[in-house]
Amino acid sequence: MHPDHKRIIAAVLAAASLMLFFISTAGMLLGSEPFYTNYYSYAWWSYIIFVQSALYLRHGTPLLFREPWKFIALLPLSITVWLIFEALNFRLSNWRYINIPADALDRWSGYLIAYSTVLPGIFSTKELLEFAGIFKNCSSPVLRNLRRFYIPMLATGTAFILLPIAEPMFFFPLVWLAFIFFFEPLNHRLGAPSLLRDLEYGKCRNLYLLLLSGAVCGFLWELWNFRAGAKWVYTVPYVGFLKVFEMPLLGFLGFPPFAVECFAITSSFFLLVSRIRENCSPRKALFLYLAGAVVVLVFDLFVLAGIDRFTVISYQSGSG
Repeated sequence: MHPDHKRIIAAVLAAASLMLFFISTAGMLLGSEPFYTNYYSYAWWSYIIFVQSALYLRHGTPLLFREPWKFIALLPLSITVWLIFEALNFRLSNWRYINIPADALDRWSGYLIAYSTVLPGIFSTKELLEFAGIFKNCSSPVLRNLRRFYIPMLATGTAFILLPIAEPMFFFPLVWLAFIFFFEPLNHRLGAPSLLRDLEYGKCRNLYLLLLSGAVCGFLWELWNFRAGAKWVYTVPYVGFLKVFEMPLLGFLGFPPFAVECFAITSSFFLLVSRIRENCSPRKALFLYLAGAVVVLVFDLFVLAGIDRFTVISYQSGSG
């Protein structure tokens, strides 16, 4: 596509997303549907599309315009990544959903639209902070021989998953670190984008940008959830005091490492996709992609059903 045409599309998207944000915010404040119930999703998609479009108009290279197929691939990946945490929450019981639509189609489509914003939201925020020059000149000591940490990190990641499942009352915060330790050694070893590799060369900017992106997104997640009709509330043991919006203050510490987890998981996913494409015949690659999609779909459906059963505590009308 010609760059001029892209700029026209970006300008239209930026204006439309900004308009949608103000309309949906006004609708939420007035209690008007569908904006009141689904305000979280309206706000997030307005933000994501505006950031991507504005960055392009400012001569940045945001993912939506640089690699649109990759941006689109983030959406189902985002759903599945978040559903992993929803599945863990069946055991942790750290959050519950209230005022969820009773109609199954409205409810499940609402889940999917909301969950599809997680990865695009984090990475759009990172791109915005990067474009603004945040942490531009930062550096860190060079780390050598990182392969010696592979086994300890994998063991730590595994423990950080198993301990919260075994004793959720005490170890629930560890899930917000676990996948960093599990996926970063794999990414470093197999050649995927890796924060360990950055640190190996004394580069810390990506790590800092991700941590800050998680903090920014955490604030926005809680802000845009707080006044929405359909929302989550927290039931966190021991630290459920001094709330900001619905989130206990100490809970905000989980958002920065969660963004790093999302980066590590996403890097592994795209590495797997590329390795299949490069090393398999087109027919075998298609089979593997379809088989993987079926497995993921079954997982997603089971978790969505589990959310209805274990995580939703109230519906807007009827019994759900």
